[in-house]
Amino acid sequence: MKAMVSNAAVLGIFFVSQFGIGFIGNTLLLTLQTNTLLFQRRTKKPIDWIFIHLTLANVMTLLFSGVPEIIHYFGRRHFLDDAGCKAVLYLFRVGRGLSLCTTSLLSMFQAVIITPSNSRCAWLKPRISTCIFPAFLLFWILNMLIYIRVIMNVVAPYNSTQVNQIYSLPYCISEGPCTKKVSPFLGAMVTRDVLCLSLMILTSMYMVRLLFTHRRTVQHVHRTSLCPRASPETKATHTILALVSCFVFFYWTDSCLTIYRNYRHNLHGLENISLFLACSYPSICPFLLIKNNDRRSFLNVHFQKSESSH
Repeated sequence: MKAMVSNAAVLGIFFVSQFGIGFIGNTLLLTLQTNTLLFQRRTKKPIDWIFIHLTLANVMTLLFSGVPEIIHYFGRRHFLDDAGCKAVLYLFRVGRGLSLCTTSLLSMFQAVIITPSNSRCAWLKPRISTCIFPAFLLFWILNMLIYIRVIMNVVAPYNSTQVNQIYSLPYCISEGPCTKKVSPFLGAMVTRDVLCLSLMILTSMYMVRLLFTHRRTVQHVHRTSLCPRASPETKATHTILALVSCFVFFYWTDSCLTIYRNYRHNLHGLENISLFLACSYPSICPFLLIKNNDRRSFLNVHFQKSESSH
């Protein structure tokens, strides 16, 4: 019994640490973005709204996954009824979906912004900013509709009497649905995941290629410099690669574990790993953005000036 209590305490401390780091990072990023929008209006950019929406989605994911998990591992059992389980798991899934969609939008937005003026896609530059808020609305509607199935299936563990159960979280049980009924839900979710991640990867590859081409051009012109420094373009490339790589790794690994758990019941050790992966990107994301976010945007005016001079 003491070993069990000790293990629960260790897991509780672990999730407290992850939640604390992620919450502090997202709060700091949100403060920086809010300060830019309210008090530095001359430097604000449309991409700041995407950062804010991504930060809010990450905070939403951390709150509705980390806090209940911490309460559970510090000894409070069965603290949610059916309505509480439905609300917590639904909002957690919606927040995670919003994080996916917003990261994809961020990648596409940056790709359009750095597109050369002589490109065939250059006509999107003055129009892309007008699509930000309609995209946010679409993301909310889409994810709220996709995860309605969660509300229908999730119950508190002590209220579940069915034998066919899928262990979702330590404090909530997802009762196994009929395959025919769950197919539209899985189809919509998989379609959204594949579309968003594909767009994210393709646009990131395009930006990496464009930024490295620009970097070689600048190095050729300024190769006599005695004190070479990492340019904003190089920092942006590293950030984009890290952001996309982290999201793809954590999201798909968690998705694979979730699918595996759905087919192999009573694997109670995997839900902790799955939750850790689900909360890893929201915890790491703000620090990646803050590190190379000198002017609230990955690609600052220096890039545009360098491009126009050549």
